[in-house]
Amino acid sequence: MGVYWLELAGEDDAFAVAEARAAAASGVERVAPGLALAADVTLDRVPALAYTRYANALVARSAASVPDAVDALDDAELTRSGSVAVRARDVRNAADVDTQRAERELGAALVARGFDVDLDDPDHELRAAFADDDCLLGWRAAASVRDYGTRKPTDRPFFQPGSMDPMLARALCNLAGARPGTRLLDPMCGTGGVLIEAGLVGAAPVGNDAQSKMVRGARENLAHYLDGAAVVRGDATRLGLRDDAVDAVVFDAPYGRQSKIETHALSDLVAGALTEARRVATGRCVLVADRDWRDAAREAGWTVSERFERRVHRSLVRYVLVLD
Repeated sequence: MGVYWLELAGEDDAFAVAEARAAAASGVERVAPGLALAADVTLDRVPALAYTRYANALVARSAASVPDAVDALDDAELTRSGSVAVRARDVRNAADVDTQRAERELGAALVARGFDVDLDDPDHELRAAFADDDCLLGWRAAASVRDYGTRKPTDRPFFQPGSMDPMLARALCNLAGARPGTRLLDPMCGTGGVLIEAGLVGAAPVGNDAQSKMVRGARENLAHYLDGAAVVRGDATRLGLRDDAVDAVVFDAPYGRQSKIETHALSDLVAGALTEARRVATGRCVLVADRDWRDAAREAGWTVSERFERRVHRSLVRYVLVLD
């Protein structure tokens, strides 16, 4: 075990911390914009994270200035040797630090400690992140795989407007606990975006949708990115699955403004789907919607563990409920 710090992606640090905590790290605490400390990290899980870019083994912490960072590095115990490169960031331009100067002076401090500088293929990479009043220094230990652009909804074999972007879909799967050896259900799978991300992190995806067109399209998309998955046509309020058949559930509820479903019927649909999810899942459910369904979730037997509001644009806010 060791202390790590995480470089978060996106603008919603609480959401990023929740994903990291659910999928790869323990004792995660945000300490500055875009930065979090973690008591421990399962490094082989970091590549699958959506809203964490890097996990770094903590070397030192200081105030957010280059002289303070250099002093902290000078005082740190360094057990490594070989060649190094230094990468510095002013996270969200929150610290007003000259990152090129930081790289030069931190690199010089390492050379004074016996390291060689190799900017192209170093044995070790020292990362320095400045944000507000904090600077964190650490050896890069793991990085997430940033390949979401290769799976844009518009580039998939089957596309429908309103499809969820893969980065968010990945985070939802991680929040639900998707990983090798688990089964994840999306009872309103649409074009299959959540199922694709679940499969790519090693879970066995199970899809359901009420529309034949969506079932066919989801199967086509899954065959393109995975070895396939089980996708059936069915009613999300009456799933053809036995009790405790899956480990986790993720679904994107129909949006009231876009859906042709009447308001009372939409309420019945979401409530019924939550009740069925409670029956078939042994673990978490993560629900995304354009409104807050906390009351319906509690009535279905769920405990609301976390709630996030993610603004898509001026007139649309996505609510994410993490249910246990």
